[in-house]
Amino acid sequence: MNYAPTDRVFREDTHFKSDLRRRRIARAIGVGAVAVVVILIGFGAWSQASRRADAIAALEARKNAVPSVRTMIVQEDAKPRTIELPGNMAPFDNATIYARATGYIAVRNVDIGTKVHKGDVLAVIAAPDLDQQLAQARAQLVQLEAAVQQAEADADLSHVTNQRTTRLVAQGWSSAQQGDQDRLTFASRTAALAVARANVVAQQAAVNRLAQLTDFERITAPFDGEVTTRLVDVGSLVAADANSGTPLFSIARTDVLRVQVFVPQAAYLGIRDGDRATVTVPELPNRVFEGKVARNARALAAGSRTLLTEVDVNNKDGVLAAGLYSIIHLQVNRPGSVIVIPSQAVIFNKDGLSAAVVSDGKVELRKLELAADNGADVEVQVGLKPGDRVIVSPPANVADGMRVEPVETTEAVANR
Repeated sequence: MNYAPTDRVFREDTHFKSDLRRRRIARAIGVGAVAVVVILIGFGAWSQASRRADAIAALEARKNAVPSVRTMIVQEDAKPRTIELPGNMAPFDNATIYARATGYIAVRNVDIGTKVHKGDVLAVIAAPDLDQQLAQARAQLVQLEAAVQQAEADADLSHVTNQRTTRLVAQGWSSAQQGDQDRLTFASRTAALAVARANVVAQQAAVNRLAQLTDFERITAPFDGEVTTRLVDVGSLVAADANSGTPLFSIARTDVLRVQVFVPQAAYLGIRDGDRATVTVPELPNRVFEGKVARNARALAAGSRTLLTEVDVNNKDGVLAAGLYSIIHLQVNRPGSVIVIPSQAVIFNKDGLSAAVVSDGKVELRKLELAADNGADVEVQVGLKPGDRVIVSPPANVADGMRVEPVETTEAVANR
């Protein structure tokens, strides 16, 4: 009983010491956390300041840096330029054959796609009424020729009688009236002979006409080619009429093709008959067909300001066909020398067209006037001179006086 207060004091002292240690530990943890936060804030501030300094340094370096640009030295080009125009292939000769004799088709020897030569019989028309007309005309001709012989005999007799009567009248053995009668009879029969001969000539013309019409019963090819259209068959009735005759066949000559193309006014002065041309067909990507400018209309169409021009292409192998769509490559002679540069070297802005020329390490922007725009390249008429060093792909911020480091490029400009 006497030791109870002592135990209580001991326990209180122990509790006090434990609480003091906990406070010290909590204070140490708090100080450490504050120190960590301070360190992190300081590191973040230093890192941001470092990045900002690096960015400012990079901007200053970029501002003071001299960019490298690809350049090319331009030269004059006086060679013809090539233009590509759409064209349409047409047969060199094309004809639709009509009936010149009325009748029925008795024989048909050809069909579409048949190759024919000049003079080949395509079909035969049966025209019995025409044949009978020819036979009748020939019989009438024989009759008229006999009439001529009769008239000649009458004229000879009248001539002999007139001579005899003339002597008798002179001797007084015959009257003057008889002499006049025999003389005028001779004149009349001489005129009748002339009429008979004229009738023979007229009838011979009629026979020749009918004979020509019967020749038209044989339908022949007017030239070498291919049958492209057949409009009749055996038994078809055909009529010979100047306005509504029956079409029989269409024939096209395709060993040489006319490629028709419309040349724009800008290229008109550079096109001459005899110039070389090449033809390509989209469906034959690996074939190039040689041709030449054969003829042109010598006048531009008022509506389109284009010149109809024909290019003749050899087609003896028969690869091409009439009606094909094709691309014509024409060599257009230039009126003078031009400078050709790539299209990417042209600067287009609110001030118009210009090019960046490098001189003594500085950029000079020059205004351009183009003679032609070929797509991949342009032809410069005014603004550049031979030997200028032009930037091929100028940067977006290019300006007069800007310092650059030129790098020579081997890029070639296609000859147009």
